[in-house]
Parts: sequence; structure tokens; C-alpha cells
Amino acid sequence: MYSLTSEPFKLERDVEAITVPTGETIELPAGVVGYITQALGGSFTIFVDGSMFMILGHNADALGREPIAAPELPENATQEDVEQAVWHQLSTVYDPEIPVSIVELGLVYECEVKPTEKGYNVDIDMTLTAPGCGMGDVLVSDAATKIKLIPEINQVNCQIVFDPPWDQSMMSEEAKLETGML
Repeated sequence: MYSLTSEPFKLERDVEAITVPTGETIELPAGVVGYITQALGGSFTIFVDGSMFMILGHNADALGREPIAAPELPENATQEDVEQAVWHQLSTVYDPEIPVSIVELGLVYECEVKPTEKGYNVDIDMTLTAPGCGMGDVLVSDAATKIKLIPEINQVNCQIVFDPPWDQSMMSEEAKLETGML
């Protein structure tokens, strides 16, 4: 939500925005003004006329911001290097309503990086803090998009699962501290 630390903005161009918490995609026209309430992991949560939206990082220029640079791998990268890059990218995916990454929230249940003849495939099972959350598809898309930026990644299969059900005990100490649960 809007606060005294929120940063004002004016859209420099038309931009795709995702409504929070329903996850619907709309287009906001150039010239719209509002406030950036969260800028984490390269994506932005904005507040416009009483509504909240998420702007994904590749559209940062619409807010007058620089997109985050694509991830890099060392020359002759090992599978461990690729796995570390995948987990780093997952740690840049934030719930637009909570200033905590999906990794710290404990939403990533499984992440498997499998070598292929021409690179790597990644399979991810993740969950949501609540089964009815409309942002599930958005979080999946954000995770997959960020992982696909890693060199040598061929395919990303990211799916939502609800077994086991998520609960607050799955959060890291950092996440509990950030959300006031510690």
C-alpha cells in the first residue's frame, strides 16, 4: 500500500500491468501517475488511483528505471554454477503484496536442474501462501521468465502444487522478521 516512503512516478509509455491480487493483465497508458510502493527483484508494485499493480522488470523503462542486467555464467560453467544462478533468480521473485522473495517465504518446494545435450532444463514445484491467490500464474511466469534469462537454460517447467500445504513454519527467519512474525 501507499506510504510516505513510496516514490511518485509518471508512466513514460503505455505498459502492461498486472492487477494485484487478481492477477489480471491490463494496459496502463502513458502519462498515468502513481506511486512505486515496492521495487524488489527488478519488478515493481505500484499504487494508482486506489488500485495496486505489478510491473515486471522488463518494463522498468516505463517507470523511468533501468532494467536489471541479465544473469551471467562463468566460462565453462558447471551444473553447480547453473543451479546457483537458478536459485539466485528465484530469490529475485517477490510476492507483490509482501516484501519477501518466494524463496524466503518457503514457496519453492523443489528445483531440479537437469543437464541436456545443449544446456539445462529446470523443473520447479512451488506453492502459494493461500490456495485462492490470484497471483499464482504471475509468480510462476515471473520465475520462469527470470530463469530463462540464464545462459544455457533451454526449458523451464514451473508449476504450482498444494501438497504439502504451505504454512508460516516454512518461512525463513529473515522472512519472519520482515513480516513481523518473529
